[in-house]
Amino acid sequence: MRKVQRRTKRWSGILLMAAVVGLAGLMPRAMQAADEGPCADPAHHQLDYWLGNWAVSAPGSAPNASSQVTLALDGCVVVENWDGGRGHIGENVMAYSADDRRWHGLFLDNKGRVHVFVDGKVANGTAEFRSASRTEDGAENGTENGTMVLNRVRIVRISADKVEQLWEKSSDHGATWTVEFRGEYTRRRP
Repeated sequence: MRKVQRRTKRWSGILLMAAVVGLAGLMPRAMQAADEGPCADPAHHQLDYWLGNWAVSAPGSAPNASSQVTLALDGCVVVENWDGGRGHIGENVMAYSADDRRWHGLFLDNKGRVHVFVDGKVANGTAEFRSASRTEDGAENGTENGTMVLNRVRIVRISADKVEQLWEKSSDHGATWTVEFRGEYTRRRP
């Protein structure tokens, strides 16, 4: 009788293990471990150095702005929620696309400005996003849509606790650049 019970337990264990292994192959991707998900490739995490809570300041001045950078959508998307002070807030959303192997970004603020970046590159602690837009001077200069400018945003890791973001504009097709924003990010400790 004990032999039969041992065999039954052994076969039950083997069948249970086979069932679990078999079902794991049928399990939807969303239910599998995060390191096996669609964004497990290291290319999706090249911007992770920017994750955290930050105090933001202009060079040489005290912090007067804040930023929180997190991952969303199962770790596939980097989201920055920022508060520039004086009622100016915004959200920047960036993600790596496995389809075209490029980073893309959408930068938005509560003043109605939207910048779409379709050719971003991130490597070795430096991110760079570029896009074209029109200035707000349409009404002032008599044109309907303003002047075409290039935008370049760089997010550079200085150290584990310091990051710099630089937003530049060019009205001469990238020959020269003017700094629109330069923020020094210092990691906030809990």
